[in-house]
Amino acid sequence: MPLAIGVTLLGAVLVALGLAALRGSGAQFGLGRRLAGARGMTVGEVLALDELPPRPVRVTGRVRCPDPMVTDRDDRLVAVHRDVDVRLPRGGWRTVERLRETRAFDLWDHDGSLPLDPSQAAEPLVTIPHVWQGQPDQLEGPHAASVARLAAEGREPVEARATTRMVSVVDRLLILASVERDAAGQVRLAPPMGGYVISTLELDDALRLLGGRRRGLLAVAAVAVAGGLLLVTVGIIFALATALAR
Repeated sequence: MPLAIGVTLLGAVLVALGLAALRGSGAQFGLGRRLAGARGMTVGEVLALDELPPRPVRVTGRVRCPDPMVTDRDDRLVAVHRDVDVRLPRGGWRTVERLRETRAFDLWDHDGSLPLDPSQAAEPLVTIPHVWQGQPDQLEGPHAASVARLAAEGREPVEARATTRMVSVVDRLLILASVERDAAGQVRLAPPMGGYVISTLELDDALRLLGGRRRGLLAVAAVAVAGGLLLVTVGIIFALATALAR
């Protein structure tokens, strides 16, 4: 029995360490699994459905928006997610801005269009992020005020970063969505549990991005979780067999 308990505890420790490593790898397994496992469809195929699919589908189409956001560089956008963070002396990151701006748009192809509200998107948007890193004194406006407030509290930041993800009117999108009918019987796209998954990348590229930047750590973490679960199972079976043999 002590051996079985030891094996089970070792397995539990490996699982905990593996899960911690998965979080550290930056991987987004949940989004990747949902996106990859869904049935792929075009907008026209969705509009032609007689029987609605029971699970969310992955719909391909382009953006059409009469009133996009226009940036100083003349980018025409339907979604902007920006997070500005500062790193505190003890190593933790504190968010000083969390911006979410969106415009409703139509997902379309030559066979029709479906309206979509990106404010109901899951996070993160599956796009190539624009990342800036620098010194806290490079921040301006309200960000600088936040830095000054933290410094006055004795927690002066030592580093700053800004991560921006955007969806443009020129992007070709993959959207994970549920298919429903409205009160008039028209097919529409609804956010599945957790929100729409919106990708500006082809599926293979999206899955690589969602796999995180530290893929070596990801592989080690996956092995640790699998091995830990195996040890937990063996330990429990051994303990039950020992108890029944008495």
